[in-house]
Amino acid sequence: MSRRSQGCWISWVIFGVGCGIVSAVCGQTPRPLAPGVLTVIQPEILPEDTFQGPLALTEITKGGAGLSWTPHTLARTETLLAMAQQVTLRRPIWGLEFSFKPLRMVAVDLPHPSGRLERKLVWYMVYRIRYFGNDLVPAPSRDSFGHVTYPGTVPGTSSPRFFPHFVLRGHDTNKEYLDVVLPSAKEAIAERERPGVPLHHSVEMTRQQLPVSQDASDPGVWGYVTWTDIDPRTTFFSIYVYGLTNAFRFVEQQDAFQPGSPPLTGRRFQQKVLQLNFWRPGDSVLLHEGEIRFGVPYDPDPQLQQQMLSRYGLQKRLDYLWIYR
Repeated sequence: MSRRSQGCWISWVIFGVGCGIVSAVCGQTPRPLAPGVLTVIQPEILPEDTFQGPLALTEITKGGAGLSWTPHTLARTETLLAMAQQVTLRRPIWGLEFSFKPLRMVAVDLPHPSGRLERKLVWYMVYRIRYFGNDLVPAPSRDSFGHVTYPGTVPGTSSPRFFPHFVLRGHDTNKEYLDVVLPSAKEAIAERERPGVPLHHSVEMTRQQLPVSQDASDPGVWGYVTWTDIDPRTTFFSIYVYGLTNAFRFVEQQDAFQPGSPPLTGRRFQQKVLQLNFWRPGDSVLLHEGEIRFGVPYDPDPQLQQQMLSRYGLQKRLDYLWIYR
């Protein structure tokens, strides 16, 4: 028996808490979870995410000088100005599977600017990332007239990385909270969750390779996200997860770009984001993680239900949805 194996065996004998701690200490296989503990959300990779347009490139149509001319040896539609009026932008799209455990709270001693430790209540979520290589790549095809068209998409694979960015928004308080990196909270979270695999905070996650998962038994890559100083009055809130896909779109502001304006003036980019909806039917005095519910509450009164949905920006009750934000 190797020294590493002996260490694991001694830990098991002394503490007598089973193979869950052994896995966490020795970094072996993930700890099995009870059914329903992990909420799994498949990536939403749609063919319409692979293109945008036809649209006009205002940097050329409005910002280009001397582009209007009458050709004599080719069609007017083949000039740069004419082609810039009807442009379709295409791109390959990838997506990641996102799974998460229930949103929880833990009290942690955190460093304070004064040099002392300050005990704070930390909201946190443990999650898993997997990549199944189900990319969509625009597939060009040439028709009988020699024109290149894109009748469909083909599957492909890439080597994506997850650059996590989480935003917790309180719909009733109208406050948003960015996730904060708290390395000092990792030990307390890992000791409580005992995942059996390394837990990465948001910065560490960016350095992790995401191999193509072969089946549902793949352990994936595990991380945790933390927030502090959440308004205790927060009752209805959503968590927006950025970085799960490279899908994006942009919206042009009418007449915002004028000749001489810098490129991208008036163009607002939006990322495809996963919105997770929660509510907490507790009070602002004693916060407890057991009060947090995943989803949107139900009200039998149609008018009150519609008011509730409007808080989340929904038309119907949904636990989660993909939006551009």
